[in-house]
Amino acid sequence: MREAVEFLRDEPFNPDQLQTNQALNTTTDDELLDAYSRAVITAAERVSPSVVYIELQQPISSRRTSDRREARGSGSGFIFTPDGFILTNSHVVHGAAKIEVTISDGSKYHADLIGDDPDTDLAVIRINAPNLVPAQLGESQNVRVGQLVLAIGNPYGFQYSVTAGVVSALGRSLRARSGRLMDAVIQTDAALNPGNSGGPLVNSRGEVIGVNTAMILPAQGICFATSIDTAKFVASRLIRDGKVSRSYIGLAGQNVPVPRRIVRYYNLAVESGILVISFEENSPGRKAGLREGDLIVGFDGRPTAGIDDLHKLLTEERIGHKTLLLVIRGTQKLELEVVPEEKNPSEK
Repeated sequence: MREAVEFLRDEPFNPDQLQTNQALNTTTDDELLDAYSRAVITAAERVSPSVVYIELQQPISSRRTSDRREARGSGSGFIFTPDGFILTNSHVVHGAAKIEVTISDGSKYHADLIGDDPDTDLAVIRINAPNLVPAQLGESQNVRVGQLVLAIGNPYGFQYSVTAGVVSALGRSLRARSGRLMDAVIQTDAALNPGNSGGPLVNSRGEVIGVNTAMILPAQGICFATSIDTAKFVASRLIRDGKVSRSYIGLAGQNVPVPRRIVRYYNLAVESGILVISFEENSPGRKAGLREGDLIVGFDGRPTAGIDDLHKLLTEERIGHKTLLLVIRGTQKLELEVVPEEKNPSEK
């Protein structure tokens, strides 16, 4: 203890040096804060001119034909082409009787619905306006967990609100309102509220990396965005065709385990399958010879452990092409030829 005291006495107290060290620490903290602030400010200023406020009117069904009522709603979106195409969520504009868009300078325009895809919760609308500023689209494959992101939108009608956070996880799956599973969903803790739907999720360079789509209530900080790579593909199809074509085989089923003895006997790649419960009238599945009680365990040589696996394989390319279904019927393993047909938007 004596040596320690003597050592301290050998170093005289210098108040000027203490002030210098405090100033250096303060400067370092300020620089870090400013770097973060500059990133948020720059990204927000770059993207905000592209963000739009969407207002819509939806008819309310009534038993009285003379009673015409309309519900009003709102959401967000962003311009992604100079000629007025806007990306938003399907659930924001689906079934709307009238859509109006307010751009960053306060001007309001009528919007036309180009197409929507409930299976990915994406939609494209269009306005006819001059001097539009399209957002720059990034690439989802370059997104990293932990990176800074911004969500820009109109929560509860408060226009052009900015929230910041990080990418919490990648590759999440989220159930769309249509019942299909959306893959490659980005999870973030950038705060979302009702009205943020359809707005952009932006990286620090001001590039759109996702379309904000959902939050989990009552959880805090668990929000989701459809990846921009998915949005690019869907938007191109909606602009070209007004819809995203997918195939279907027209049956209702549920995921069930396959008996272990059958899995071992046939050396199946899955331990669960799709139990066929019912069919639509004149469906491709019925025409192929499927029966209620059959277990679907494979499609086109690929294992299907559940309905989501089958949905992923029922793509546009399958429409009109013979495909083999691997089926367990009782204790028999069968291969049936099915010709998937195009799925209508109203069909599940």
